[in-house]
Amino acid sequence: MNLVGLLTARGDLTAALAHAEEAETVLRGEEADRLAANKACALARAGRVAEARDVAERALAGLRKGNDRAALNGLLNNIGLARAMRGDFAGAEEALAEAVAVGEAAGLRHQTAMAKGNLAFAVSRRGDVPRALRLYAEAEPLLAGERLAQCRLDQAETLIVAGLPREARPLLDAALDAARAHGYRCDLADALLLRAHAELADGDAGRAAETAGQARDAFAAQERLGWIPLAEQVLIKARWESGERSEALLGGAVAAAGLLGDGGWAGPAAETKIIAARVAMALGRPSAELLAEVHDTGGSAAVRIAGRHATALERAERGDVAGAVDAVREGLEAAARHAEAFGALDLRARAAGLAGELAALGLGLARSAAELLALEERRRAIARPARLRPPADPERAGALAALRALSAAHTCDAAGGGVPSVLAADLADLEAKVSAHTRRRPGGPPGTHAPEPAEIAAALADRALVELVAVDGELHAVTVADGRIRRHRLGGVDAVARETGLIRYALGRLAGADDDAALTAVTESAERLDLLLRAAVPSGAGDRDLVIAPTGPLHGLPWAVLPSLAGRPFTVVPSAAAWLRARADRPSGGRTVLVAGPGLAHAEREITALLDAHPGALVLDGPDARAEPVRDALDGAALAHIAAHGEFREGNALFSRLRLADGPLTVHDLDALAAPPRVVVLSACDIGRCDEGDAAVGMAGVLLALGAGTVIASVVPVRDAAAPEFMSAFHAGLAAGLPPSRALAAVPRPPGVAGFLCFGSG
Repeated sequence: MNLVGLLTARGDLTAALAHAEEAETVLRGEEADRLAANKACALARAGRVAEARDVAERALAGLRKGNDRAALNGLLNNIGLARAMRGDFAGAEEALAEAVAVGEAAGLRHQTAMAKGNLAFAVSRRGDVPRALRLYAEAEPLLAGERLAQCRLDQAETLIVAGLPREARPLLDAALDAARAHGYRCDLADALLLRAHAELADGDAGRAAETAGQARDAFAAQERLGWIPLAEQVLIKARWESGERSEALLGGAVAAAGLLGDGGWAGPAAETKIIAARVAMALGRPSAELLAEVHDTGGSAAVRIAGRHATALERAERGDVAGAVDAVREGLEAAARHAEAFGALDLRARAAGLAGELAALGLGLARSAAELLALEERRRAIARPARLRPPADPERAGALAALRALSAAHTCDAAGGGVPSVLAADLADLEAKVSAHTRRRPGGPPGTHAPEPAEIAAALADRALVELVAVDGELHAVTVADGRIRRHRLGGVDAVARETGLIRYALGRLAGADDDAALTAVTESAERLDLLLRAAVPSGAGDRDLVIAPTGPLHGLPWAVLPSLAGRPFTVVPSAAAWLRARADRPSGGRTVLVAGPGLAHAEREITALLDAHPGALVLDGPDARAEPVRDALDGAALAHIAAHGEFREGNALFSRLRLADGPLTVHDLDALAAPPRVVVLSACDIGRCDEGDAAVGMAGVLLALGAGTVIASVVPVRDAAAPEFMSAFHAGLAAGLPPSRALAAVPRPPGVAGFLCFGSG
């Protein structure tokens, strides 16, 4: 009986099961039940999941009546894992929660940690990634050896599900090293399979196919025949992602789906049938039969979304456009439900990416301007969180404080030209710790549904909305003005991206010094871009306020350089829904906060000048302008103005920062705000930029998501010398009672401050 477990860990499943059968002829009672627990583990490792479940379930009643709590804990673990692998996530969670309770009651710390790790695996497959990450964090410190390697493998799978395949790679590498060093042959094969999934999710289909082949060979060598179809599935997916659409791929996908279904792998079987259906459609072959059993699958969010995508394609192919659009809406709703589990903004944005291809199909099928707007708003709503103040997390707060101190030391060393006393690796470790704690946060209650076009039109009143939408490589605009909704085709997205990039580059040059060539480039590119976009700007009533919802590269466009927008009030928003939220009523009153960061020659002069418009304001400068006091002063303020050095972090926007006296104030620091200021002015370079596509993850976007009404920030570098006069004129307009968008439009825009935009309600 004991050899069964040892041989299973070594990967010798044939010998393990032979010993189990031999012992079964002798052992009785509680010992037979303990043997069943070991045999169930061996069967599951062999890929015989249904048999594993049956063996374990038969022994459960006996062990519950007995006194061997460790054996009961182990059996419940095996039952939970078998149920999770078959897609019975509710049953898996029930068994594994009982395993945790049994282990805790008996004082079995190691076994309890194992059960928590397995529970994390089950809830991750159900889609609750934040809870899974919290459970892994509780379990890992108490595990060692093979159990630690397995926990890291499960964490890696969870990160892949969350859209973080690159962050899964170090965990997989550690698990592979441990498996090779200690002879955990089963774990070695499992790790190879997961690494293939990570490589595929990271866009490297060729390497994924190679790694999946290695996993398949390892499963075959261990006679784990039930797992070979899982490796074959990755090979099928890799061929699909590489662009293959052949009869051979169709036949292989159908055969693989059948083997997966027979083996009890419901989710992978459904996913493979969807690929087969899409290959069939590409070849002009019938696909409805392949999709018939996929619609109601209880698989992962990715499988449910892919199923609706395939259904939409099949319906569109036979001319049922209305039915296809309905399938797209259902898929977007599935993506929204999946995203609601996440409290971290970057994970929500990645969750929205699951529906990217489906949404693109729906946008291409939209039959009217109103339908296009409704689908685009549903797409953008997936990544936008409900207002949520997270629970206190002392460890995360400590990591942020440590990161601030190290960053300040690093900046000081760099300014002095000496050898850095702070290693970049130490900063990266602290950032990883902050990110890990942030990603464990649960989501909040379901957010508000995407608004319907009629609701948007009613709220706009005498304003006009311009929402830009990318459809099959072409830029479209939906305009809503005077209750009428129109659609405009504007030209290629690539041309718009090229002109936007030229403008941004040239303005960056002009922030440093006068440059006639750069100024000419801005003027000429702005005129060309204006010609492309002008059809989308409602004509007439020249002072009518505009609400602009950009897409793609246009989030980084300094819109004020366009001739048709010169002197015209406008505000930029992630979506029409975000504009509606930003307009929500807030309590009147509140203080004004003025902050001057260090090392910025004009900052104190700028803040001093603003006191004319805001006498009695709270001023934080010099040593008082520290990150936490500044953050606390922002809470509940009516107006806040921060003049400081800014840095946008490309690819990691939540660590974008404003430099203050004791180090950076990052986007991560802001979510402690219970009531962000109604109006926030960030007089800093680049801090209005965003990442994660249309989710608009960045300092301005996050402030809006947290409840700020309006944010003024620049999407390009700022010329320091031009900022004080510009900001004084802007604040004079605010003090005179102008709304922020009109106060901004009334101020002349020299190139050094052309990047300042009004975000939010306006």
